[in-house]
Amino acid sequence: MDINRFGFIRVAAASPKVKVADCDYNVAEIKSIINKAIEEHVQILCFPELCITSYTCADLFFQKSLQKKAVSSLIDLAGFMQDKPSIIAIVGLPLQVKNSLYNVAAVISAEGILGIVPKIFIPNSNEFYEKRWFASGETLTDFIVKINRENIPIATEGMIFQTPFGNFGIEICEDLWMPIPPSSHLAMQGADIIFNLSASNELVGKNNYRKSLVLQQSGRCLSAYVYSSAGNGESTTDLVFSGACFIAENAVMLAEGKRFSLENEIIIADIDINALRNERVKSSNYLPPKEKSFNEIVCAIEPISVPFIYRKINPYPFLPTQSFENENLSEVFTIQVHGLIKRLQHTGLNKVVIGVSGGLDSTLALLVVAKTFEILEIPRKNIYGITMSGFGTTERTYKNAVMLIQSIGATLNEISIVNSVKQHFEDIEFDINDHSVTFENAQARERMQILMDYANKVDGLVVGTGNLSELALGWTTYNGDQMSMYSVNSGVPKTLVKSLVRWIAETQMEESVREVLYDIVATPFSPELLPADEEGKIAQKTEEVIGPYELHDFFLYRMFRYGDEPGRIVFLASQAFGDKYSIEEIVKWLKVFYKRFFSQQFKRSCMPDGPKVGSVNLSPRGDWRMPSDAVVKTWLEQLGN
Repeated sequence: MDINRFGFIRVAAASPKVKVADCDYNVAEIKSIINKAIEEHVQILCFPELCITSYTCADLFFQKSLQKKAVSSLIDLAGFMQDKPSIIAIVGLPLQVKNSLYNVAAVISAEGILGIVPKIFIPNSNEFYEKRWFASGETLTDFIVKINRENIPIATEGMIFQTPFGNFGIEICEDLWMPIPPSSHLAMQGADIIFNLSASNELVGKNNYRKSLVLQQSGRCLSAYVYSSAGNGESTTDLVFSGACFIAENAVMLAEGKRFSLENEIIIADIDINALRNERVKSSNYLPPKEKSFNEIVCAIEPISVPFIYRKINPYPFLPTQSFENENLSEVFTIQVHGLIKRLQHTGLNKVVIGVSGGLDSTLALLVVAKTFEILEIPRKNIYGITMSGFGTTERTYKNAVMLIQSIGATLNEISIVNSVKQHFEDIEFDINDHSVTFENAQARERMQILMDYANKVDGLVVGTGNLSELALGWTTYNGDQMSMYSVNSGVPKTLVKSLVRWIAETQMEESVREVLYDIVATPFSPELLPADEEGKIAQKTEEVIGPYELHDFFLYRMFRYGDEPGRIVFLASQAFGDKYSIEEIVKWLKVFYKRFFSQQFKRSCMPDGPKVGSVNLSPRGDWRMPSDAVVKTWLEQLGN
């Protein structure tokens, strides 16, 4: 599996066993971890601050013997890397430049020592006395330092290391804790990944704060952040070190190491460079400051072929994680409700008309309306729930619709569309036995006509029920269910609708309503526009026609949240869903997705207002702007048509 081809790069953070001032021992452990990292196909590996000498050498840093040993150990490591073209390692050591000693990170690979990055912010309070030994990198005036008779670039303003698969920058420990860390500038100049070599001792509660800094900086910089801290071997005198290691990506923790280990520790993750760069491209403020100049170092590393990917690809990206499920679902529901509250307040209306089919979408919309009326203290009898049975309505969905409307205290209206649609077919000379798109759409448009006219009659607002996934696929009837006066579900994808209704049932509703909602959740997705089967069950099942909604929601998220190409979406879907769908099935339904999405944009160009609830939205006012006549050819060609 060539993950580099799909925009990923494999990185690692390590915390090795060390002995204070014993460079030979420390380098041996570093080499051992490098070998292990190569076995795991790691491409960039970060070690802790001053790991060659150890961090807690104190005044021993002034000893020429230790300084020389540190440099010779670095040269030894560079020689060790010569036959390892697939990995870059970042190590820490003290380095004298002219009349000052600097705490630096050295980047080494098969090409040798690629560059030196000094620590900028030197702590000198509480348990830290670093200014006693080290100068700030801001004092450097040279661009070159000589090591082993070679001229090595050393950062003065900053340094970006460019690899074929992603660019990276480096900061050291305290740099992260500053109001404007060097990584902020590095990211603005194009660093996709920030590596931090650290030696942060442990205090009660400090690890959570340290973790929050890593997460926040990765999110603020739209980058990955790889943090390696010194371990137990550094513990001496009054300080204890734990070897905390983190790998975060855009405010999400991908990997976290074991603390207080007595062994070498390494954590690994595959960074999604494509996703990070897409986020930056979409941010109109992500522009490099003109006053900063950065040295760019080109680094060669070979591509890797791996048996698996070191990250979990979520098959249901619209669903909240379990730890945030209650909070996030509550937020979605609240956003929907308060969007409708504002529309009712602005129009001065206190009545709502809604078509209730017994399916998931209309159920969610009705629950939103009910909560809205509760907050505004409007009697629920002012909610006019209308069932409009047609040729495909089943007994199950009809009964559920009636029970739901009655159980929440809304006003029930039952209006059959069968006779009116038959009359319409006669008027346009259409054969009722022809179950084509005309047969289906005539029913949807008749229902919307009833809702609109009934709303005029009672001076109410028609609330739409269609969801985000249907809008993406154009699985709506133009000027039928595509239309309404306010569409509360337009920002909610199908996979989230089901979870949201279940959550509302469990947390917001009394037992009598809950039973109905559970049965609605278990009902197959269907517009019920075609006649039922011989047993009176739903014959027209949406997912048999257009494909699984869980796949389409995955495609939708990857395409719009990250701008992923078709081949990358297929790769990610195969990783996310495992053996549930074959590559052939994924490609088949992705083609359907693209064809329908491009051909149906005209429906989204004139869609009704509705609240944006997540990062993906298809409203031309809320997020998505696309010409209705764009051609899908480029996307299909990448899938082999």
